[in-house]
Amino acid sequence: MVPATKQFTLASIAIVTFALVISPLAVYAQNEDQKQALLQRVEQLERALQEVKADLAALQDAGGNGPASAHAADADAARLADAAAALARPASTAGKAKAASASSVARHGFFEKKAGDALTFYTPNGEFTAYGNLDVSFDATTKGMKNLKAPDGSSPVGNMGYLPDISTNISYVGMRGIQKLGSLPFSFIYQMETGVDIASSSGISETNSSESDVVKGGLTSRNSYIGAKWKDGSAAMFGKTDAPYKNSTMRMNLFYGMIGDYQVIMGNTGGDNRVEFGTRLDHSIWYASPLYKGIRYDVLYSPGQNRSADSDNIAAGESDCTGGNIPGSGGSIPYACNDGSFSDAMSADVAYDLHKIYVTAAYERHMKVNRSSDLTGMYANVPDGYMAADTADEDAGKAGVQYAFRSKTVVSAIYENMHRYVPGFLEFQNERQRQGHWLAIAQELPNKDTVAAGWARAYRAAGDPGQHNTSLALPPLGAPGDGAGGAGVNNAANMFSVVYTRKVAKGLTAYVDWAGTFNGPYAHYDLGAGGRAVTTDCHDASDATGGESSNPHCWAGGHLAGVSAGVNRKF
Repeated sequence: MVPATKQFTLASIAIVTFALVISPLAVYAQNEDQKQALLQRVEQLERALQEVKADLAALQDAGGNGPASAHAADADAARLADAAAALARPASTAGKAKAASASSVARHGFFEKKAGDALTFYTPNGEFTAYGNLDVSFDATTKGMKNLKAPDGSSPVGNMGYLPDISTNISYVGMRGIQKLGSLPFSFIYQMETGVDIASSSGISETNSSESDVVKGGLTSRNSYIGAKWKDGSAAMFGKTDAPYKNSTMRMNLFYGMIGDYQVIMGNTGGDNRVEFGTRLDHSIWYASPLYKGIRYDVLYSPGQNRSADSDNIAAGESDCTGGNIPGSGGSIPYACNDGSFSDAMSADVAYDLHKIYVTAAYERHMKVNRSSDLTGMYANVPDGYMAADTADEDAGKAGVQYAFRSKTVVSAIYENMHRYVPGFLEFQNERQRQGHWLAIAQELPNKDTVAAGWARAYRAAGDPGQHNTSLALPPLGAPGDGAGGAGVNNAANMFSVVYTRKVAKGLTAYVDWAGTFNGPYAHYDLGAGGRAVTTDCHDASDATGGESSNPHCWAGGHLAGVSAGVNRKF
């Protein structure tokens, strides 16, 4: 029989070894229940060891002989054996319940992948998701204006036929996340997103008709914010974002990023590459409501941060004039933000979403929009009072509906009305006030491919500033040599789009589409507005210098058309 003292020694060695192994394992337990149970057993073991140490010291003082020391050693060995058995046993139901009550949230390893297809990873008390959209296409487009003539008999300069190109189309990568904040009733949320130039080099953009100091491939160049999110799903954010007015009907834009994108006309007041009411608003604060019985709403406010009373300064903290232009883009001297720059802005939408049917209404307003360059381009000497009056508010409202049939046919319709609040004596040059519509239909095929078609129409505007090849008459109060504007001219346009989309794999699609924009004699809507790297617009190849000193020639009345084949990858 093994002496009691030797049993004590062997049991001590076994328990200490077991403790050294189990203690660190407890830290890396897979969930809170296991961790709490293991820690409780380790604590029990540590108490047993302390008692054994005390008995060992007393045993050594007594010389380790006699019945008393033998009984003490036997008791110690029994205690250690019980501790070892308890440590080896699975946690009891009561222990699990106690551990669960201590923490109802499972613990995960740092950067542990969350189950699912999304690239979501755990962080302490939170998680983050990496996401992106990559799209490149090969296009061939024509400006369709080689037969146009100016009043002096001149024609467009350069190649007006089909021109091939490779375009990066609204490509971006980003990261968004959520972090719990202890007992606070809301969580911290954030998003950082940047554009990606796949087919070209990142940098400021410059053509013979426009220039921008914004680096689209710069870090956080796109929708980025910080904010708070509550348990009911509502959220408040600070940063920059696509406005609620734009987002409200984006699900109806079946050609997003393609040459037939409905933003060629929808939200586009003047027909240029800029989309005034389909834009990203910087330095904004906005609120997104929770979804309640299918209803939700968003509201946004963007302070203008412009010290000038007529918005002709660059806003504080910005690289370009608000509104997507730079000083001098309107061609007037001295250079200023006078080609659509605005101050404060607000945007809101409300929607009813019940799976098969989606109904929305949205409104957006831009304050103190400066378009005085329209006048300096028309008059050699602008009449008194005209310049100040051409800084005015602009707004837009729209309603949209989308319905999905059982046949997997989806139809969409949007009606839009845009208004510029200038006095009556400036209505003759007011091309920013008009109505428009978008009609679209998409059909999912048995093999999960999709075919879709769309029609966007810009109705005639209240007036037209002339300035292009349309200068055929004098404007009110004009003198010989002044450009022409006019009320009631035909500056309407229609855009038609057709696309076939092939689902190659999950998140990977290929597409082929055709689009055509057919302008009235005074209209100059383009192809590709809304974020594409390559657009086909009204400008010919004259004046290749670019920048503030350029003198681009825009030709109204073009019939633009193109075909495009591309690949899109979402993750």
